[in-house]
Amino acid sequence: MVGVPVLETSYWPAEPGDVLDVTVCETLRLAAETVPDRLALVDCVADGEARDTWTYAEFAADAERVARALLKRFSPGDRIAVWAPNSARWIVLQQGIAMAGMVLVALNPAYRAREVTFVLDQSGAVGLFCPRTYREFDMVGLLEDIRAETPDLREIVTFDEWESFAASGDPDRPLPLVRPEDVVQIQYTSGTTGFPKGAMLHHKGLLNEARHVAERAGMADGGVYVNAMPMYHIGGGAVTSFGAWAKRGTFVILPGFEPALLLEALETYRGTHTLVVPTMLIAMLDHPDCARRDLTSLQTILSGAASVPASLVRKTQQRLDCQFSILFGQTEAHGVVSQTRVTDSADDQAETVGQPLPQLEVKIADPETGDPVPLGETGEICCRGYQNMLGYYRMAAETSAAIDPDGWLHLGDLGSMDERGFLRIRGRIKDMIIRGGLNIYPAEIEAALGDHPAVEYAAVIGVPDEKWGEQIGAVVKVRHGAERPSVAALTTYLRAEIAPHKTPVYWAFVETMPTTPSGKIQKFALRRQAEEGALSFDFVRSAGADNVGAQA
Repeated sequence: MVGVPVLETSYWPAEPGDVLDVTVCETLRLAAETVPDRLALVDCVADGEARDTWTYAEFAADAERVARALLKRFSPGDRIAVWAPNSARWIVLQQGIAMAGMVLVALNPAYRAREVTFVLDQSGAVGLFCPRTYREFDMVGLLEDIRAETPDLREIVTFDEWESFAASGDPDRPLPLVRPEDVVQIQYTSGTTGFPKGAMLHHKGLLNEARHVAERAGMADGGVYVNAMPMYHIGGGAVTSFGAWAKRGTFVILPGFEPALLLEALETYRGTHTLVVPTMLIAMLDHPDCARRDLTSLQTILSGAASVPASLVRKTQQRLDCQFSILFGQTEAHGVVSQTRVTDSADDQAETVGQPLPQLEVKIADPETGDPVPLGETGEICCRGYQNMLGYYRMAAETSAAIDPDGWLHLGDLGSMDERGFLRIRGRIKDMIIRGGLNIYPAEIEAALGDHPAVEYAAVIGVPDEKWGEQIGAVVKVRHGAERPSVAALTTYLRAEIAPHKTPVYWAFVETMPTTPSGKIQKFALRRQAEEGALSFDFVRSAGADNVGAQA
């Protein structure tokens, strides 16, 4: 890359780049002033139903109306929870909360009593918006049942009351001053470790990160994002949506992921970009409508949140004749830390997660000393810069554990860096397997398995072993329509791809994997299933053996 020297160690100095001191509110208002009649928002529901649309002028006006309605009931700085599936109203409410100087707390609509109680109580949310029911579940009834356990919650507004609520504010009331470093969202971590924490995210971090992602993905002014990612997740609720506003583009919001609807929306609205996790992309490519729809407007597929197999990247580029951009990051860094450019080589697109975003320092640190490791060696990925979260809400000890005294955010991901600053992901620190004193990184094994034509995806975990400390276990989901390969065949296949000591000796085949809403496989849940005997493992007696022994 021009102006960046060849690195001598696994440390990437902050690359120069424009970081704007703006808020989410200012970005929307600027678009409304400069392109007032441009299509800003589409509520894309299923076929046969009316689809609402907003120009930028209409979108900004509705957001301000909602902001004034909120200020009639609450005060700047208050936390406002949204417990709802995707909809345009979710987005207008998000913008209204930002304009009112309040803080959005996003809840998964699939949450039930224990989860909802925890988030509402921990965040101190004073207001909550939700539908009365979701998939035949009585959401309002649950909230009434837990009111005693959520004393801060003062008011519940259902979307049945949306119009009267939005009209209830004083149209002459001035909106508060909102600053770029103000908290705008408390985003709860997706739970790969089973313990959610509320990351405090600010306007400047969300807006600039999303803008840089859109630019690396090749989005021009007026591009069209078609989004099926959940709005309560950083991917839908910031990376794609704020990227659309930053590029004065159109944001098409789907109620959820359904491959046929996503393909139809891409064709209908001439979508240029979409963000999908690997499982969504596989379903999209395998759907019969993929060959029938006119997808010639599609410029770039973005993917991340889980490991993206190289074979899937190449298959997507061939099938859809589009560009690809891989994202890597986490909520605590406002979403994305590094990303491949659409101009990167095919090998870099398939094998790396690109270079860090502008104005972000990144190092691959020795977990013991914190010093950068030599180029190509594995360590913990750490970042420092304006994209770091402000901390975990009401969790000082957890914040100190995540952000060290020098300001480095420790991601908990293992990776390596080459002399150009391109990152490769090796797995999670907690997922690392120590077999006979050797560190083994599951991501490498998973990538090799993902290239097998019969494997849809695989998760590799450590299985306790008296002799070795840990042995390697592979949990495999076979691709739909493919014949399940034998353990012996997979063992032989892997031994041709990676070192023998990295070949799993425990094998389990499953129909589904436990995942977070963003598509990340919950390995802690797989390990628990293994400990409880819920996973039926085949055991290969040695890494080089082809015989399959008794059940473990």
